[in-house]
Amino acid sequence: MMHETRSSSPGHPTYAGIGSRATPPVVLALMSRAAAWLAREGWVLRTGMASGADQAFYRGADRLGACELYLPWLSFERDARTHQGDRQQRVFGQPTPEAYDMAARYHPNWSRLTQPARALHARNCHQVLGAQLASPARFVICWTPDGSLDGRGRRGGGTGQALRIAHQHGIPVFNLARPEHHARLLRCGDPLAG
Repeated sequence: MMHETRSSSPGHPTYAGIGSRATPPVVLALMSRAAAWLAREGWVLRTGMASGADQAFYRGADRLGACELYLPWLSFERDARTHQGDRQQRVFGQPTPEAYDMAARYHPNWSRLTQPARALHARNCHQVLGAQLASPARFVICWTPDGSLDGRGRRGGGTGQALRIAHQHGIPVFNLARPEHHARLLRCGDPLAG
């Protein structure tokens, strides 16, 4: 079951803004600035509202543009979400059964996960592929400690799960742990430019 509030503009390009809960503060600030810039340019943010990177993207985009929030359960990080003004925000309160099936295929230790952990990993599928798992984001911006672009080596984490899905679907990944990606974003604000 999905719960939605405030409709985002259909047809606008989307990107996934995700990353580690341990993202360094300087990178969190860059993520918020990038999300604000992308919002002004008409991009729709997809994120999962986890503390750290997800919320940094949300804070930047929420002030100016549309967001799709894919949550493992409706009350997840409720206090971090805004509920005022005319912000364009769609909230999906739990992953679909199809997302659980997909997450099981991509996670290396699915059988060992608790139900809440499975919900977290299933919502990662939606962040990358949308509500019906049929509209891939144009790109992913993230930060991981190892600078991964494909999720290999990041066995259990949610960002690694999202990167494996993005890689499998040919979605470009800009990992701000990589100096060249960090510099590119600082230089132009637009990860698709240059």
